[in-house]
Amino acid sequence: MPKDKGTAEGLKELAIDPSEPDQAVEKLRLLRSSEGADDSKIAAAAGQIASPGAAQLLAEMETGASGALRREIRRALFKLRQHGIEPILAPAPQPDIAVAAGEPLVSALISPVDGEGARLIWLSKARAQGGLSRLQGLTSESEGLVGANLTHVSRRELREERREIERRSSIKLVEADYRLADFMLCEAYRRTSETRLGRVGNFLALRAEILAAAPAADYHHPIYSEFAATLSQEPSPELLKEPELGGWIIPGSDLKPYLDEIAEIRQSPLVLNQYQQEERVNAVVARAIDQLLAGERALLMRRRLEDTAYYLARGGRTNAAQWAASAAARIRDGEALGRVSFFVQYVMRSLGLVLSEQQAQTEQQPRLIMTPAEAMRAQAAARARRQRR
Repeated sequence: MPKDKGTAEGLKELAIDPSEPDQAVEKLRLLRSSEGADDSKIAAAAGQIASPGAAQLLAEMETGASGALRREIRRALFKLRQHGIEPILAPAPQPDIAVAAGEPLVSALISPVDGEGARLIWLSKARAQGGLSRLQGLTSESEGLVGANLTHVSRRELREERREIERRSSIKLVEADYRLADFMLCEAYRRTSETRLGRVGNFLALRAEILAAAPAADYHHPIYSEFAATLSQEPSPELLKEPELGGWIIPGSDLKPYLDEIAEIRQSPLVLNQYQQEERVNAVVARAIDQLLAGERALLMRRRLEDTAYYLARGGRTNAAQWAASAAARIRDGEALGRVSFFVQYVMRSLGLVLSEQQAQTEQQPRLIMTPAEAMRAQAAARARRQRR
Protein backbone atom coordinates (compact mmCIF):
# COMPACT_ATOMS: atom_id res chain seq x y z
CA MET A 1 0.00 0.00 0.00
CA PRO A 2 2.73 2.52 0.83
CA LYS A 3 4.42 1.63 -2.49
CA ASP A 4 1.19 2.39 -4.43
CA LYS A 5 0.88 5.66 -2.56
CA GLY A 6 4.45 6.51 -3.46
CA THR A 7 3.80 5.71 -7.11
CA ALA A 8 0.70 7.88 -7.12
CA GLU A 9 2.78 10.70 -5.71
CA GLY A 10 5.31 10.00 -8.46
CA LEU A 11 2.61 10.43 -11.09
CA LYS A 12 1.67 13.74 -9.54
CA GLU A 13 5.30 14.83 -9.41
CA LEU A 14 5.67 14.07 -13.14
CA ALA A 15 2.36 15.83 -13.89
CA ILE A 16 0.97 12.63 -15.43
CA ASP A 17 -2.78 12.08 -15.58
CA PRO A 18 -3.43 8.30 -15.85
CA SER A 19 -7.08 8.92 -16.79
CA GLU A 20 -5.84 9.98 -20.26
CA PRO A 21 -3.60 7.01 -21.13
CA ASP A 22 -2.50 7.98 -24.66
CA GLN A 23 -1.41 11.45 -23.60
CA ALA A 24 0.20 10.03 -20.44
CA VAL A 25 2.30 7.52 -22.40
CA GLU A 26 3.33 10.19 -24.89
CA LYS A 27 4.44 12.46 -22.05
CA LEU A 28 6.45 9.65 -20.47
CA ARG A 29 8.21 9.07 -23.80
CA LEU A 30 9.08 12.75 -24.01
CA LEU A 31 10.35 12.73 -20.43
CA ARG A 32 12.46 9.69 -21.17
CA SER A 33 14.16 11.47 -24.09
CA SER A 34 14.96 14.54 -21.99
CA GLU A 35 18.31 15.18 -20.37
CA GLY A 36 18.65 13.81 -16.85
CA ALA A 37 15.53 11.63 -17.14
CA ASP A 38 14.92 9.29 -14.19
CA ASP A 39 14.04 5.98 -15.88
CA SER A 40 13.05 4.37 -12.57
CA LYS A 41 10.39 7.03 -11.95
CA ILE A 42 9.20 6.76 -15.55
CA ALA A 43 8.89 2.97 -15.25
CA ALA A 44 6.98 3.21 -11.96
CA ALA A 45 4.61 5.78 -13.48
CA ALA A 46 4.04 3.62 -16.59
CA GLY A 47 2.98 0.76 -14.33
CA GLN A 48 0.06 2.90 -13.12
CA ILE A 49 -1.29 3.65 -16.63
CA ALA A 50 -3.84 1.09 -17.81
CA SER A 51 -2.79 1.10 -21.46
CA PRO A 52 -1.08 -1.31 -23.89
CA GLY A 53 1.04 1.68 -24.89
CA ALA A 54 2.41 1.91 -21.33
CA ALA A 55 3.20 -1.82 -21.38
CA GLN A 56 4.96 -1.37 -24.73
CA LEU A 57 7.02 1.50 -23.33
CA LEU A 58 8.09 -0.70 -20.43
CA ALA A 59 8.97 -3.56 -22.78
CA GLU A 60 11.17 -1.18 -24.78
CA MET A 61 12.83 0.11 -21.61
CA GLU A 62 13.55 -3.44 -20.45
CA THR A 63 15.78 -4.02 -23.48
CA GLY A 64 19.31 -3.41 -22.25
CA ALA A 65 18.18 -2.50 -18.71
CA SER A 66 19.86 -4.09 -15.70
CA GLY A 67 20.00 -3.99 -11.92
CA ALA A 68 17.50 -1.87 -10.00
CA LEU A 69 16.04 -0.31 -13.14
CA ARG A 70 15.22 -3.71 -14.66
CA ARG A 71 13.56 -4.81 -11.41
CA GLU A 72 11.44 -1.65 -11.37
CA ILE A 73 10.41 -2.22 -14.99
CA ARG A 74 9.45 -5.83 -14.31
CA ARG A 75 7.40 -4.78 -11.25
CA ALA A 76 5.53 -2.27 -13.38
CA LEU A 77 4.89 -4.85 -16.13
CA PHE A 78 3.64 -7.32 -13.52
CA LYS A 79 1.10 -4.75 -12.26
CA LEU A 80 -0.21 -4.21 -15.78
CA ARG A 81 -0.40 -7.94 -16.51
CA GLN A 82 -2.53 -8.39 -13.38
CA HIS A 83 -5.10 -6.27 -15.22
CA GLY A 84 -4.72 -8.22 -18.47
CA ILE A 85 -2.58 -5.56 -20.16
CA GLU A 86 0.30 -6.78 -22.30
CA PRO A 87 2.83 -4.92 -24.48
CA ILE A 88 1.56 -4.15 -27.97
CA LEU A 89 4.38 -6.13 -29.49
CA ALA A 90 6.46 -8.80 -27.89
CA PRO A 91 9.61 -8.71 -30.05
CA ALA A 92 9.61 -11.82 -32.20
CA PRO A 93 12.71 -13.57 -33.53
CA GLN A 94 13.49 -12.90 -37.17
CA PRO A 95 15.12 -16.06 -38.52
CA ASP A 96 15.51 -14.55 -41.99
CA ILE A 97 17.94 -11.91 -40.66
CA ALA A 98 21.40 -13.20 -39.91
CA VAL A 99 22.77 -11.22 -36.97
CA ALA A 100 26.40 -11.83 -36.20
CA ALA A 101 27.10 -13.48 -32.86
CA GLY A 102 27.99 -10.90 -30.27
CA GLU A 103 26.57 -8.05 -32.38
CA PRO A 104 26.73 -4.87 -30.24
CA LEU A 105 23.39 -3.49 -29.13
CA VAL A 106 21.98 -1.31 -31.88
CA SER A 107 18.98 0.98 -31.50
CA ALA A 108 16.82 2.68 -34.10
CA LEU A 109 14.47 5.61 -34.50
CA ILE A 110 12.10 6.14 -37.42
CA SER A 111 9.76 8.91 -38.52
CA PRO A 112 6.36 8.35 -40.13
CA VAL A 113 6.14 8.18 -43.92
CA ASP A 114 5.06 11.61 -45.19
CA GLY A 115 2.71 12.39 -48.06
CA GLU A 116 5.53 12.18 -50.61
CA GLY A 117 6.79 8.85 -49.29
CA ALA A 118 9.84 10.27 -47.48
CA ARG A 119 11.08 9.08 -44.10
CA LEU A 120 13.99 9.67 -41.70
CA ILE A 121 15.78 6.67 -40.15
CA TRP A 122 18.49 6.55 -37.50
CA LEU A 123 20.60 3.53 -36.55
CA SER A 124 22.80 4.04 -33.47
CA LYS A 125 25.44 1.92 -31.76
CA ALA A 126 27.44 2.59 -28.61
CA ARG A 127 31.14 3.32 -29.16
CA ALA A 128 33.90 1.86 -27.01
CA GLN A 129 35.35 5.39 -26.67
CA GLY A 130 32.00 6.69 -25.42
CA GLY A 131 29.03 8.22 -27.16
CA LEU A 132 27.31 6.77 -30.21
CA SER A 133 27.89 6.12 -33.88
CA ARG A 134 24.74 7.23 -35.68
CA LEU A 135 23.87 6.29 -39.28
CA GLN A 136 21.24 8.68 -40.60
CA GLY A 137 19.34 7.94 -43.77
CA LEU A 138 16.59 9.74 -45.67
CA THR A 139 14.53 7.43 -47.86
CA SER A 140 12.02 8.20 -50.59
CA GLU A 141 9.51 5.95 -52.33
CA SER A 142 10.24 7.58 -55.69
CA GLU A 143 14.02 8.08 -55.40
CA GLY A 144 15.22 5.34 -53.07
CA LEU A 145 17.95 6.38 -50.64
CA VAL A 146 18.20 10.15 -50.89
CA GLY A 147 21.03 10.65 -48.42
CA ALA A 148 23.10 8.85 -45.79
CA ASN A 149 25.79 9.95 -43.37
CA LEU A 150 27.60 8.60 -40.33
CA THR A 151 28.34 10.83 -37.34
CA HIS A 152 29.69 10.32 -33.84
CA VAL A 153 27.54 12.03 -31.21
CA SER A 154 27.02 11.97 -27.48
CA ARG A 155 23.76 10.67 -26.07
CA ARG A 156 22.92 14.20 -25.03
CA GLU A 157 23.51 15.52 -28.55
CA LEU A 158 21.35 12.75 -29.95
CA ARG A 159 18.48 13.62 -27.59
CA GLU A 160 18.77 17.32 -28.38
CA GLU A 161 18.81 16.71 -32.12
CA ARG A 162 15.77 14.44 -31.80
CA ARG A 163 13.87 17.09 -29.83
CA GLU A 164 14.79 19.77 -32.37
CA ILE A 165 13.61 17.65 -35.32
CA GLU A 166 10.35 16.89 -33.54
CA ARG A 167 9.86 20.56 -32.66
CA ARG A 168 10.50 21.82 -36.19
CA SER A 169 8.52 19.18 -38.04
CA SER A 170 5.73 18.47 -35.50
CA ILE A 171 6.31 14.74 -35.95
CA LYS A 172 7.57 12.16 -33.49
CA LEU A 173 10.47 9.79 -33.96
CA VAL A 174 9.65 6.41 -32.43
CA GLU A 175 11.90 3.59 -31.30
CA ALA A 176 11.97 0.64 -33.69
CA ASP A 177 13.53 -2.78 -34.03
CA TYR A 178 16.92 -2.04 -35.60
CA ARG A 179 16.51 -4.97 -38.01
CA LEU A 180 13.39 -3.40 -39.48
CA ALA A 181 15.04 0.03 -39.71
CA ASP A 182 18.08 -1.55 -41.37
CA PHE A 183 15.88 -3.30 -43.92
CA MET A 184 14.13 0.01 -44.70
CA LEU A 185 17.49 1.64 -45.47
CA CYS A 186 18.83 -1.29 -47.49
CA GLU A 187 15.63 -1.66 -49.50
CA ALA A 188 15.72 2.06 -50.33
CA TYR A 189 19.38 1.70 -51.37
CA ARG A 190 18.50 -1.14 -53.74
CA ARG A 191 15.81 1.04 -55.34
CA THR A 192 18.16 3.99 -55.88
CA SER A 193 18.82 4.70 -59.55
CA GLU A 194 22.38 4.50 -60.87
CA THR A 195 22.36 8.22 -61.62
CA ARG A 196 21.80 8.96 -57.92
CA LEU A 197 24.02 6.27 -56.41
CA GLY A 198 26.96 8.65 -56.44
CA ARG A 199 25.36 10.58 -53.59
CA VAL A 200 25.04 7.52 -51.37
CA GLY A 201 27.61 5.22 -52.95
CA ASN A 202 29.40 4.63 -49.68
CA PHE A 203 26.22 3.64 -47.84
CA LEU A 204 27.27 0.00 -47.42
CA ALA A 205 30.61 1.07 -45.98
CA LEU A 206 28.86 3.44 -43.55
CA ARG A 207 26.41 0.70 -42.60
CA ALA A 208 29.31 -1.67 -41.84
CA GLU A 209 30.32 0.71 -39.04
CA ILE A 210 27.01 -0.15 -37.35
CA LEU A 211 26.19 -3.70 -38.48
CA ALA A 212 28.53 -6.46 -39.60
CA ALA A 213 25.79 -8.77 -40.97
CA ALA A 214 25.09 -8.71 -44.70
CA PRO A 215 21.95 -6.77 -45.72
CA ALA A 216 18.84 -8.94 -45.70
CA ALA A 217 17.25 -9.67 -49.08
CA ASP A 218 13.78 -9.93 -47.53
CA TYR A 219 12.09 -9.35 -44.21
CA HIS A 220 8.91 -10.67 -42.63
CA HIS A 221 7.30 -7.50 -41.37
CA PRO A 222 6.47 -7.83 -37.64
CA ILE A 223 3.00 -6.31 -37.97
CA TYR A 224 1.66 -9.51 -39.49
CA SER A 225 2.53 -11.43 -36.32
CA GLU A 226 1.58 -8.55 -34.05
CA PHE A 227 -1.92 -8.17 -35.51
CA ALA A 228 -2.48 -11.73 -36.73
CA ALA A 229 -5.78 -11.92 -34.82
CA THR A 230 -7.26 -8.83 -36.52
CA LEU A 231 -5.90 -8.97 -40.08
CA SER A 232 -9.20 -10.33 -41.40
CA GLN A 233 -11.12 -7.30 -40.13
CA GLU A 234 -12.17 -4.60 -42.58
CA PRO A 235 -9.69 -1.68 -42.55
CA SER A 236 -11.77 1.37 -41.62
CA PRO A 237 -11.63 4.59 -43.70
CA GLU A 238 -11.31 6.31 -40.30
CA LEU A 239 -7.60 5.53 -40.65
CA LEU A 240 -7.39 8.40 -43.16
CA LYS A 241 -8.16 10.83 -40.31
CA GLU A 242 -4.86 10.05 -38.56
CA PRO A 243 -2.50 13.05 -38.86
CA GLU A 244 0.25 10.94 -40.43
CA LEU A 245 -2.05 10.09 -43.35
CA GLY A 246 -3.26 13.65 -43.92
CA GLY A 247 -0.76 14.23 -46.72
CA TRP A 248 -1.35 10.92 -48.48
CA ILE A 249 -2.67 12.31 -51.75
CA ILE A 250 -2.18 10.70 -55.16
CA PRO A 251 -0.35 13.18 -57.46
CA GLY A 252 -2.57 15.21 -59.75
CA SER A 253 -0.61 14.08 -62.81
CA ASP A 254 -1.57 10.47 -62.07
CA LEU A 255 -5.19 11.40 -61.46
CA LYS A 256 -5.63 13.62 -64.54
CA PRO A 257 -7.09 10.97 -66.91
CA TYR A 258 -9.72 10.03 -64.33
CA LEU A 259 -10.52 13.64 -63.44
CA ASP A 260 -10.99 14.44 -67.12
CA GLU A 261 -13.35 11.50 -67.48
CA ILE A 262 -15.35 12.53 -64.41
CA ALA A 263 -15.57 16.09 -65.76
CA GLU A 264 -16.96 14.78 -69.05
CA ILE A 265 -19.62 12.82 -67.15
CA ARG A 266 -20.60 15.87 -65.09
CA GLN A 267 -20.71 18.18 -68.13
CA SER A 268 -22.19 15.78 -70.65
CA PRO A 269 -24.95 17.35 -72.83
CA LEU A 270 -26.82 14.06 -72.48
CA VAL A 271 -29.57 14.17 -69.90
CA LEU A 272 -28.35 12.06 -67.00
CA ASN A 273 -30.03 11.91 -63.63
CA GLN A 274 -27.92 12.07 -60.49
CA TYR A 275 -28.03 8.31 -59.96
CA GLN A 276 -26.70 7.63 -63.46
CA GLN A 277 -23.92 10.17 -63.01
CA GLU A 278 -22.84 8.70 -59.68
CA GLU A 279 -22.90 5.20 -61.15
CA ARG A 280 -20.55 6.26 -63.94
CA VAL A 281 -18.28 8.18 -61.54
CA ASN A 282 -18.05 5.13 -59.27
CA ALA A 283 -16.98 3.05 -62.27
CA VAL A 284 -14.19 5.55 -62.96
CA VAL A 285 -13.08 5.42 -59.31
CA ALA A 286 -13.03 1.60 -59.38
CA ARG A 287 -10.86 1.67 -62.49
CA ALA A 288 -8.56 4.22 -60.88
CA ILE A 289 -8.07 1.94 -57.87
CA ASP A 290 -7.28 -1.06 -60.09
CA GLN A 291 -4.77 0.88 -62.17
CA LEU A 292 -3.17 3.22 -59.59
CA LEU A 293 -2.74 0.55 -56.91
CA ALA A 294 -1.19 -2.19 -59.00
CA GLY A 295 2.29 -3.55 -59.67
CA GLU A 296 5.14 -1.51 -58.21
CA ARG A 297 2.73 1.09 -56.87
CA ALA A 298 0.88 -1.59 -54.93
CA LEU A 299 4.14 -2.81 -53.39
CA LEU A 300 5.09 0.72 -52.33
CA MET A 301 1.63 1.26 -50.85
CA ARG A 302 1.85 -2.03 -49.00
CA ARG A 303 5.25 -1.08 -47.52
CA ARG A 304 3.90 2.33 -46.55
CA LEU A 305 0.93 0.80 -44.75
CA GLU A 306 3.09 -1.83 -43.02
CA ASP A 307 5.50 0.75 -41.69
CA THR A 308 2.67 3.09 -40.72
CA ALA A 309 0.98 0.30 -38.76
CA TYR A 310 4.27 -0.28 -36.93
CA TYR A 311 4.70 3.44 -36.24
CA LEU A 312 1.14 3.87 -34.96
CA ALA A 313 1.46 0.83 -32.70
CA ARG A 314 4.59 2.26 -31.13
CA GLY A 315 2.57 5.36 -30.27
CA GLY A 316 -0.18 3.35 -28.60
CA ARG A 317 -2.79 3.93 -31.34
CA THR A 318 -3.79 0.30 -31.54
CA ASN A 319 -7.04 0.61 -33.54
CA ALA A 320 -5.44 2.71 -36.26
CA ALA A 321 -2.45 0.36 -36.36
CA GLN A 322 -4.76 -2.63 -36.81
CA TRP A 323 -6.56 -0.92 -39.70
CA ALA A 324 -3.27 -0.11 -41.43
CA ALA A 325 -2.06 -3.69 -40.98
CA SER A 326 -5.35 -5.06 -42.37
CA ALA A 327 -5.10 -2.75 -45.41
CA ALA A 328 -1.52 -3.89 -46.04
CA ALA A 329 -2.63 -7.51 -45.79
CA ARG A 330 -5.30 -6.89 -48.47
CA ILE A 331 -2.54 -5.86 -50.90
CA ARG A 332 -0.24 -8.69 -49.81
CA ASP A 333 -2.99 -11.26 -50.39
CA GLY A 334 -3.91 -9.87 -53.83
CA GLU A 335 -7.49 -8.97 -52.95
CA ALA A 336 -9.64 -6.76 -55.17
CA LEU A 337 -8.96 -3.36 -53.61
CA GLY A 338 -11.94 -1.77 -55.32
CA ARG A 339 -14.14 -3.64 -52.85
CA VAL A 340 -12.27 -2.34 -49.79
CA SER A 341 -13.82 0.87 -48.48
CA PHE A 342 -10.49 2.20 -47.18
CA PHE A 343 -8.93 2.21 -50.65
CA VAL A 344 -12.11 3.57 -52.23
CA GLN A 345 -12.12 6.51 -49.80
CA TYR A 346 -8.37 7.04 -50.26
CA VAL A 347 -8.71 7.43 -54.02
CA MET A 348 -11.92 9.48 -53.76
CA ARG A 349 -10.28 11.82 -51.25
CA SER A 350 -7.36 12.33 -53.61
CA LEU A 351 -9.69 12.99 -56.52
CA GLY A 352 -11.75 15.43 -54.47
CA LEU A 353 -8.78 17.39 -53.17
CA VAL A 354 -7.15 17.71 -56.58
CA LEU A 355 -10.48 18.69 -58.14
CA SER A 356 -11.03 21.34 -55.45
CA GLU A 357 -7.62 22.84 -56.19
CA GLN A 358 -8.38 22.93 -59.90
CA GLN A 359 -11.75 24.58 -59.32
CA ALA A 360 -10.18 27.19 -57.05
CA GLN A 361 -7.64 28.04 -59.76
CA THR A 362 -10.37 28.19 -62.40
CA GLU A 363 -12.48 30.58 -60.32
CA GLN A 364 -9.52 32.96 -60.09
CA GLN A 365 -9.18 33.11 -63.89
CA PRO A 366 -11.69 34.45 -66.47
CA ARG A 367 -13.54 31.74 -68.37
CA LEU A 368 -12.94 31.96 -72.13
CA ILE A 369 -14.24 28.52 -73.13
CA MET A 370 -17.61 26.99 -72.28
CA THR A 371 -18.25 23.32 -71.83
CA PRO A 372 -20.86 21.78 -74.21
CA ALA A 373 -23.44 21.67 -71.43
CA GLU A 374 -22.80 25.31 -70.50
CA ALA A 375 -23.06 26.34 -74.17
CA MET A 376 -26.42 24.59 -74.52
CA ARG A 377 -27.77 26.27 -71.37
CA ALA A 378 -26.54 29.66 -72.59
CA GLN A 379 -28.23 29.20 -75.98
CA ALA A 380 -31.50 28.19 -74.29
CA ALA A 381 -31.35 31.26 -72.05
CA ALA A 382 -30.70 33.52 -75.06
CA ARG A 383 -33.71 32.09 -76.93
CA ALA A 384 -35.92 32.62 -73.88
CA ARG A 385 -34.83 36.27 -73.67
CA ARG A 386 -35.61 36.84 -77.36
CA GLN A 387 -39.05 35.25 -77.01
CA ARG A 388 -39.90 37.52 -74.07
CA ARG A 389 -39.07 40.55 -76.18
